[in-house]
Amino acid sequence: MKPLKIGALAKQVGVNLETVRFYERRRLLPEPPRSDSGYRLYPAEAARRLRFIKRAQELGFSLHEIRELLSLRVSPRRTSKEIRKRAEAKIVDIEAKIKTLESMKRTLHKLTKACVGCTPVAECPILESLDGESA
Repeated sequence: MKPLKIGALAKQVGVNLETVRFYERRRLLPEPPRSDSGYRLYPAEAARRLRFIKRAQELGFSLHEIRELLSLRVSPRRTSKEIRKRAEAKIVDIEAKIKTLESMKRTLHKLTKACVGCTPVAECPILESLDGESA
């Protein structure tokens, strides 16, 4: 298959050019060879790898975690058990974030109920709560 220039690669995967460059700088995407005129020429496999990175980020994996997943993917001695372990750890992480977000939501509901919206800003219970020393 014909190598892809950066614009074609970005378009095929649905990201912008800077995203491709960013992943390349972060060493998630190998630096491609260049044409005589200096254009990056990505192999077809780059699109698959880029989609993998994008999807892993959508699932909450950090760039560091994605780098680990990519390295596990090409290691012949590794098993899917290691990938599953990382996915389970990500689930635990997401559940903790959900609990934190739910707590934030409850607090904001309490604060908005306490605010009638008619007092001067200096007496706003929401702002007073944010000024407080404890949550």
